[in-house]
Amino acid sequence: MTAPMPEPVRASLAESVNDQPHRAAVPSEFEFQVTHRDAQTKARRGWLQTPHGAVQTPVFMPVGTLGTVKGISQEELEQLGAQIILSNTYHLYLRPGEEVVRGLGGLHRFMAWNRAILTDSGGYQVFSMSALRKLTEQGVEFRSHLDGSLHHLTPERAMEIQAALGADIRMVLDECTEYPAGMVAARNSMERTLRWAGRSLVAWRKISEEGRETGPGLLFGIVQGGVFPDLRTRSAEFIRRLDFPGNAIGGLSVGETKAEMYAVLEVVDSILPEDKPRYLMGVGAPEDLVNCVLRGVDIFDCVLPTRLARHNAALTRYQRLNLVNSVYARDPQPIDPTCSCYTCQNYSRAYIRHLITAKEMLSATLISIHNLYVLINLTIDMRQAILKGRFDAFVQDFMERAKTGQ
Repeated sequence: MTAPMPEPVRASLAESVNDQPHRAAVPSEFEFQVTHRDAQTKARRGWLQTPHGAVQTPVFMPVGTLGTVKGISQEELEQLGAQIILSNTYHLYLRPGEEVVRGLGGLHRFMAWNRAILTDSGGYQVFSMSALRKLTEQGVEFRSHLDGSLHHLTPERAMEIQAALGADIRMVLDECTEYPAGMVAARNSMERTLRWAGRSLVAWRKISEEGRETGPGLLFGIVQGGVFPDLRTRSAEFIRRLDFPGNAIGGLSVGETKAEMYAVLEVVDSILPEDKPRYLMGVGAPEDLVNCVLRGVDIFDCVLPTRLARHNAALTRYQRLNLVNSVYARDPQPIDPTCSCYTCQNYSRAYIRHLITAKEMLSATLISIHNLYVLINLTIDMRQAILKGRFDAFVQDFMERAKTGQ
């Protein structure tokens, strides 16, 4: 058991909750519905309507940190079936600057992407640079990794930047709890995140009411608390009371075991509202997507598919291939003979290995196309399995094939 929350902290958290309106206003352009639920598991199928189209869930978001998914054009993303991408508030704030993006019509027009966009708050990037930042109750003071200039990021400033970018989904500023973290450190981090969540919500509503957005957007709260069930429970209950239009689970896939991650999701699933989308931040391995949809998650993002591609590794649903290995030098097969992606329909393992050894950029692009196709189509197949009432059988088949890599 964790220690009780100190009375002053409990009081301040309760006060910040009571200061909020009973319901967070949801712009009329947005709607979320769960259309099908699996009878045997927590898996669910639904859709999230945005001003830039409907997003079918479960869904995987490619990561376009600087307004681009590395090595992939927007046209290729559309052909892959990407419905929504993630861009990064911290990086776009530093370069080219949110006012540049606002002046050019917002992030959608700036990067020529007419589908949905989610922006994170920038918190993860700031907190990962421990040598360059100073954390206070007000926010974070940090130095740019580009030129060393000094900047301040507060919950209110994170809302202003994301409003200028015009993202469809925006994230509260949170403190990313390190792993491993002791109970006291995790509790302090979680409590600060909850106080910042209340401030973010107030700022989001004010910006919207004053018309200072490039376009309307939803705000998601974030549940933190490390791997401690009591802390995750408190965090989820608090975030539920604030009644955000959507909710995220942060601080996972940072070094904890799979069992710890899944246990946290089971705690959170029992608390977060059923009628709001659930976003698990930074998770993207195929087996994790299946196991987390099984536990009620709707939305995922991860740099994994494109980062692996830049390091010569290709995904299948059940294994990874290191294509620089000499065994592929004369291999005429595609990356995955069962795959229908552009790469597998046109190129051999031998050719891609040749591009790798010749240090040609095309190798990372071709592998990225394939890796993203694997994850996007995995979510499509999960949606179909839920629709047909056979998701439990889908999971069993997946797990059996994952044991053999085939």
